[in-house]
Amino acid sequence: MIRVGVLGAGGRMGGEVCRAVDAADDLALVAAVDLDHAGEEAPGARIASSIDELVGADVAVDFTHPSSVLANARWCLEHGVHAVVGTTGITPGSLDELGRLAASSRANCVVAPNFALGAVLLMRFAEEAARYFDAAEVIELHHDGKVDAPSGTAIATARAIGEAREGAWSPPEAIGEHAGARGVDVDGVRVHAVRLPGLVAHQEVLFGAAGQVLSLRHDALDRAAFIPGVLLAIRSVAQRPGLTVGLGALLD
Repeated sequence: MIRVGVLGAGGRMGGEVCRAVDAADDLALVAAVDLDHAGEEAPGARIASSIDELVGADVAVDFTHPSSVLANARWCLEHGVHAVVGTTGITPGSLDELGRLAASSRANCVVAPNFALGAVLLMRFAEEAARYFDAAEVIELHHDGKVDAPSGTAIATARAIGEAREGAWSPPEAIGEHAGARGVDVDGVRVHAVRLPGLVAHQEVLFGAAGQVLSLRHDALDRAAFIPGVLLAIRSVAQRPGLTVGLGALLD
């Protein structure tokens, strides 16, 4: 039995994870932590305010906020609790620190920008397409409660495209008063972020060449799409020494 704690248990994704862990025969929900929702009931547990509630857990799952995730992961690795991090917006410098902490800890860490199998496959397909199409742009669309932009998935996708393509393509800059209309540049790939109520998590990658356009799109219509990947990470993290970035490594 794997003992699991959930950080951010009062949030929409955290609640889904609590419910899934509580329902799994090989997992036990031993702690639910969320400073903003302390005292409330989560599926299978009452929410506590202190991360110290994770003492005794085997694995902690973090779906909190970019501003707190590094401190949470640091606590887990220093206390020998494996960490599964789904919070996006983690900087490269923070990832480097997590790698160093995990290398010297008896606990491991898995960081994934997206736990949906379809999103992972989209990134793989985009990397393959980039070998033949140098010109590409990424459009990501999320609910209006998502604070980081672009999404971690979009950044990872753009970087994979930038590394895989054979040549270089320079997208035109916007001219006039609204230069931001061209999105942000991530390794030479323009990324556009949309935030609207009614959305969950969506991404489209557009490739262009003479006389043709290739479109790749993934739509997560419900947060249930992320649960199989989260459970896979919970069950796999103990066998992944150090830091693992991305769900794709676990699928292999």
